[in-house]
Amino acid sequence: QLQASGGGWVQAGGSLRLSCAASGRAFSGYAWDWFRQAPGKEREFVAAINWSGGSTYYAKSAKGRFTISRDNAKNTVYLQMNSLKPEDTAVYYCAAGRNLPSEVAGIEGGVDYWGKGTQVTVSS
Repeated sequence: QLQASGGGWVQAGGSLRLSCAASGRAFSGYAWDWFRQAPGKEREFVAAINWSGGSTYYAKSAKGRFTISRDNAKNTVYLQMNSLKPEDTAVYYCAAGRNLPSEVAGIEGGVDYWGKGTQVTVSS
């Protein structure tokens, strides 16, 4: 089970740090991902990190502002979000997979586990 937390309300330009803790099994050998879904829009990829934490990947909208990291000892992944914009408002979901998501790895990619989302609201 994956549980995201850390969402909330923030003014534009502010920061939030999301966390996603896993329980029930170890995810140290899995890639971790963050996705988001804004009202009326499809879910979109935000960031991913490989099993070791040595490689990270970002959507164009997140690059330079967001940082994904992981702590395998705590079975937790983080998303540090800086310089937030109103268009970042969405429900953010964490996910885990034996491979990186298809947005990164193509046809061989995928997500095996989805977490419950956490709402992020950025006001202008």
